Amino acid sequence: MPKQELKDTLAVRRPIEANQANIKDQVVAINRVTKVVKGGKNLSFSALVVVGDQNGHAGFGMGKAREVPMAIRKAIEQAKKIMVKLNLKGTSIPHQVVGRYGSGHVLLKPASEGTGVIAGGPVRAVMEVAGIQNVLTKSIGTSNPHNVIKATFDALLHLKDSVRVMEGRGKGADETQAKGVAASVQE
Repeated sequence: MPKQELKDTLAVRRPIEANQANIKDQVVAINRVTKVVKGGKNLSFSALVVVGDQNGHAGFGMGKAREVPMAIRKAIEQAKKIMVKLNLKGTSIPHQVVGRYGSGHVLLKPASEGTGVIAGGPVRAVMEVAGIQNVLTKSIGTSNPHNVIKATFDALLHLKDSVRVMEGRGKGADETQAKGVAASVQE
């Protein structure tokens, strides 16, 4: 997904009214940033944070301030504003998907119950706060946490719900449920 398309997708989504008491946040990266000015160097900190309610809602945010706690607080506030609902299937994802942002690619594959989160760094943080407990992931390309987080959210936003897929194929939800019941009766 091109950068502008991801920005537009996140901007169009309405804020999720998740229970504020259950929101978990996790700091992914903190960078020390210096700006050279006429009088010397101005030191500030940049923070990248992911938040989620561990029930299929997640968001990410970036904050910048002269002190680390203030930068983290700003990032958490921004992340809460762009929290999105994710299409999950139980404790995993419904199908395999690849997310792209810049030179970062993230592959997400569903896993069976008991597998756990097979992911590293920024992708693991997103999976934990979103409540995804069984997934296989591979980060390809850049290791820049900003691009990896955005590629992960690109992948999660492309997950399709099985009901929508069936409606797109011209079948109603009642037909798919009837076929599922018929298949279980035959076994």
